[in-house]
This record gives sequence, structure tokens and C-alpha cells, in this order.
Amino acid sequence: MGKNYPTDREAKELILEIGRRLYRKGFVAANDGNISCKVGEDVIWATPTGVSKGYMTEAMLVKLSLSGEVLEGTAQPSTEIKMHLRVYKENSDVGGVVHAHSPFATCAAAAEKSLDGVFLTETLMGVGEVPCAPFAMPGTDEVPDSIAPFCKDYNAVLLAHHGVLTWGNDLMQAFMRMESVEFFAQVTLLEGLIPGGYPKLTKEQIRELEKKR
Repeated sequence: MGKNYPTDREAKELILEIGRRLYRKGFVAANDGNISCKVGEDVIWATPTGVSKGYMTEAMLVKLSLSGEVLEGTAQPSTEIKMHLRVYKENSDVGGVVHAHSPFATCAAAAEKSLDGVFLTETLMGVGEVPCAPFAMPGTDEVPDSIAPFCKDYNAVLLAHHGVLTWGNDLMQAFMRMESVEFFAQVTLLEGLIPGGYPKLTKEQIRELEKKR
């Protein structure tokens, strides 16, 4: 049985709503970030370049094939759409991708620190480990190449000195994972304020939590 994709209208409405949520939460500033939603085996809707995610309209969105060909829309897709296309190509289960610069997760990315989550049950069940991809020059093929090794076995990746990328079976799950990664990073970075740091979960506990995920 084939995958159930959202309609074009459903996808566009969801992209706009998630854009507003990212903006209100401070996960993006100015024209930062990008969002995409799969509506067919080889087709996505995506955000344009140079537009605030909090003030988008449906007319600004762009429909693309997974090869990057613009199928509908007059705006230019973000140069970072290459990241999204690579995730979809590497993992056919993915239905939505979100890229943002949420503050705490971006701090971890700037420090080139992966988030291992061995002290938070909700993080282990919700998103799991978040690796940090090596630095890649924005807008180039280095970026999709840097994230390719992580697309199948993880649900999110930090982009060294850049930001965060999350994906999911649908776009809402990708957004929820962005929220989880930001919370995860915040708690991780606050560990330095706790004398002795956080006790770690045991390997057995981690395995059980991963099974629940």
C-alpha cells in the first residue's frame, strides 16, 4: 500500500503554519530557515529564498521535483533546498524537513558538539541522539554531502557553525523534532550549572527507551 501524502493545499497551509511557529518561538531570525513537505513520490512544496518565515503567503511557495526542477511558483527556492532534497533521496520514509537556527541547538552546532541525550528519557524516546555534521559552506553541494551519512539512522542533525536540520514521517513530526532538539540542547548546555553534571542513564535503560521510540 502506498504512502498517503497531503494534498497541495494541506501541505501549503502546514508550511505557512510551521513558518509562523518557528518565527514566534525565535527559532529563526530575519529570513533564516526553510521548510519543505512531500506531496508525492517525487514532489515537494518548499519555502522561497529571502522571505521571513513568519510572513509568508501561499503565493510565495515553490513546488519542486526531487531533482530540483521548479514545477510551480514564481519565487526562487532557497539555496539550502539541496539539504532537503538530499534527505528525501536518502530516506524515502521522510515526508517533511525543517531547517532552523534555534538558539541553544545552534550554540551546540557552533561548538561542533553532538547531543547524545543519555540523561533525558523524553529526548531518547522522541528524537534520539543528534550528531553534528562537519562544517560545509552554505549554498554548496558540501552541505547535502555532509548530512547524507545521518539521514537514515537519525532524526535530526546539527550543522557545524550553522544551525539544525530535522525530518520526520510528515512535516508536523519534523517540526516537533525541531522543538525537541532545541529543548534537548538547552538542558545539555545548562548542565555546566549543576555541580557534578547529570547522572547518566544506564545502557540497559537507554536500550529500553530506544525501543519505545
